Amino acid sequence: MSRIRVEIDRLVLPEMPIVDRRALVEGLQSELTRILSDPATRAELAHSRRVPLLRLGDMPFESRRAEAFNFGRGMARAIGRGLKS
Repeated sequence: MSRIRVEIDRLVLPEMPIVDRRALVEGLQSELTRILSDPATRAELAHSRRVPLLRLGDMPFESRRAEAFNFGRGMARAIGRGLKS
């Protein structure tokens, strides 16, 4: 089984309450884990490559813990799509 390494150097979350930041990161991590654990996705990403920058586009956000968690999950799905393209 190959290993997938995702490295996010910086996540800029200006003026976001700390509880929302934590929820966003939890959502991002859990969804990335789910996406990258999928055998079909792993097969697509089997060859080594680098994606130096992904532009995810506009992603509206409301400051609440549940919204932050869902926002993180949405970011992870956008990253997954970016890795496949």
